[in-house]
Amino acid sequence: MALRHAVLAALLDGEFSGYELAKSFDIGVANFWHALPQQLYAELAKLEKEGLVAGREVVQETRPNKRLFQVTEAGRTELEEFAAAPLKSSVIRDDLLVKVQSADRIGIEPVIAQLEARAVAADAKIELLGRVLRKMRGDMDEDEFLLHGERIGGYLTGLRGLAFEQGHRDWCRRSAALLKERLTRAER
Repeated sequence: MALRHAVLAALLDGEFSGYELAKSFDIGVANFWHALPQQLYAELAKLEKEGLVAGREVVQETRPNKRLFQVTEAGRTELEEFAAAPLKSSVIRDDLLVKVQSADRIGIEPVIAQLEARAVAADAKIELLGRVLRKMRGDMDEDEFLLHGERIGGYLTGLRGLAFEQGHRDWCRRSAALLKERLTRAER
């Protein structure tokens, strides 16, 4: 997947400025695609040049003017082709995993600290995702929303993000505890 597809998918929810798109990425799309705001602005410019999004200037009296973007029919076609394309295997790239793999041969204490910090960060993301999911479904319970909600794609990716963060948090805590136990035994 390219950043272009994540941007096009996010713009399916409506018309967004670059700033609003960046906020949308932070809350929802970040579950499966990370991008810095400057990357998003550059991608929006490319997509507009290619005719996959259309931008329009909005004049604001008390603030600087802003550009709003929305997906064009060509952009929808691009997403449909992407959705139909064969899947590539997913991969994990995480510096923390390299550190954990090396823990037997390097100092364990910094790795333990980083595992614990990552678990705390995962807890914060779990709480945020829970709030976002509750807001998305409104008064409906989850099963009712999944069967009858207007749009569930973002909800499903939110559930995936939640499951990822819960699994990641649990793995970090378990790994930190095991490394602490090994460190304690080695010191005896």
